[in-house]
Amino acid sequence: MIMNGGNAANGEDAGRLDASARLRLQAGLLHRRAFLAGSAASLGALGLAGCATTDGMSLAEAQKVYGPVPQEKFPIPAVDVSKVDPKYFRRTVRYETKEAPGTIIVDPGNYYVYRIEEDGAATRYGANVGRDGFRWNGDAYVGRKSEWATWTPPKEMIKRQPEAAKYARGMPGGLDNPLGARTLHLYQNGVYTLYTIYASSDPESIGSGITSGCVGLLSQDMIHLYDRTPVKTKVVVLPA
Repeated sequence: MIMNGGNAANGEDAGRLDASARLRLQAGLLHRRAFLAGSAASLGALGLAGCATTDGMSLAEAQKVYGPVPQEKFPIPAVDVSKVDPKYFRRTVRYETKEAPGTIIVDPGNYYVYRIEEDGAATRYGANVGRDGFRWNGDAYVGRKSEWATWTPPKEMIKRQPEAAKYARGMPGGLDNPLGARTLHLYQNGVYTLYTIYASSDPESIGSGITSGCVGLLSQDMIHLYDRTPVKTKVVVLPA
């Protein structure tokens, strides 16, 4: 009886141990699942905090793309990319349009300029545009191109801003010239509109309406667009 009772007790103890082991195993699995879930959540949080990559250009890439251009007639300094909203960095995007590849589309309402590429894609650049009261829209074309162009303020500007009168005969090209390193001069029906797409050296202007109707890209972006834009290229300026 003692033996039998001992066997029964051992069996019950073994059963308790088995049950206890199962509970510990289940608890361990639950703990592991909770840990893995917590780790995933933590990694997700790190991604949200800025460790995850995005579809846009990284800061390191932007510093290379918008780095100095020392080989120019007037060496161009690097852009302080910290002063540019990353959404305005150059990138390739999907863009559905009936316009032919090579066409330039200006979207002043969103501060972008697009160069249409093949297969429904476009190169997108951040821009500054005309301020309220100076915006325009319609079709034009590149009538001529200039590198380090002379800037001559129109008579209307001199009336508004008398300080511009000292450049009535033209301001030579250079880093301080408002037209910058490259300029696309826009024409309609053989007539110069006085509007341009030009190179801006002011990173803080990108994403704002500050001009008298012209459209500015960062100098590095403007050189990139200029080199791929022949005379007679169609330009579409959308309503703001």
